[in-house]
Amino acid sequence: MDEIEIKQKMEEYILEMDIRGYSRNTLKTYKSILNGFYKYFKTSQPSGIVDNLLNVFKKYIQYLRHEKEVSQNYMSLTVNVLKLFFEYIGVEGSDKIQIPKKTKSLPKALSEQEVYDLLHAKDDETQDLLHIRNKLMLTILYFTGLRVSELCNLELNQIDFDNHAIRIRGKGDKDRIVLYEKNTSDLLQEYLDKRGTIIEYLFVNNKGKPLTPRYVELMIKEYAVCAGISKRVTPHMLRHSFATHLLRNGVDIRGIQQLLGHSSLSTTQIYTSMDMGTIRHCYNGAWGRVGENKRRIHNKTNTKSTA
Repeated sequence: MDEIEIKQKMEEYILEMDIRGYSRNTLKTYKSILNGFYKYFKTSQPSGIVDNLLNVFKKYIQYLRHEKEVSQNYMSLTVNVLKLFFEYIGVEGSDKIQIPKKTKSLPKALSEQEVYDLLHAKDDETQDLLHIRNKLMLTILYFTGLRVSELCNLELNQIDFDNHAIRIRGKGDKDRIVLYEKNTSDLLQEYLDKRGTIIEYLFVNNKGKPLTPRYVELMIKEYAVCAGISKRVTPHMLRHSFATHLLRNGVDIRGIQQLLGHSSLSTTQIYTSMDMGTIRHCYNGAWGRVGENKRRIHNKTNTKSTA
């Protein structure tokens, strides 16, 4: 197999995934990983021809691990993508490729005070359309738990203004309904009134095109600095904060699962992991109640004995 044939097979594979309905983000990720492998293949095979693609694959993984020093999670994703590609083009032995385990780290959340500071970071500046739009994006991300890709692709016809609800088509083309509260509703109406023109997408740039996730990430970073938040704040952190704060305030985890659009409850349990301060508070409160019950029983026993 030569480099031209491999490049054609990669393009066919991405096209096949697109036809099957994979998201734009997934297609972009897979294409980037395949291109990275293709570049390595071209430099490591001067003749442009290879007899054993799996050997090139093994050397590439070794290169990523020792030369590039990529993370374990990126390594796992790369191996998985290349394994699927090799199976698609019928490379013998690809089914025996072992995918490295991902490292499991608990996602971080902002405190409720930090969320407030973030949402109001630029309230003292001139409230032009740009600032209102950005504040509305921050507000919707936090109060609905949307993914950043869902936010960027949000269209006006998905919003039920009367019932404060948004219809979202998430991962795997699964529909769900998310809710938003009155403050978000008021800000949404202010933004639309100020924008004036009717455009298909809710959030657009000055050319009327949908915003990119990268733009939203950079905007959030700027607002976090302005709010004096030292953490690295991302759109996904707002989604996790949404889930964590709902759980902390008594919302059932299955309700949170539905709002986040998770097919598995175990995924939701990871997103809603409590911080140590909350766990300590619950722990101390529980044992405090146990101690109180013991004292109550002891006092009743003593009263009966005296009688």
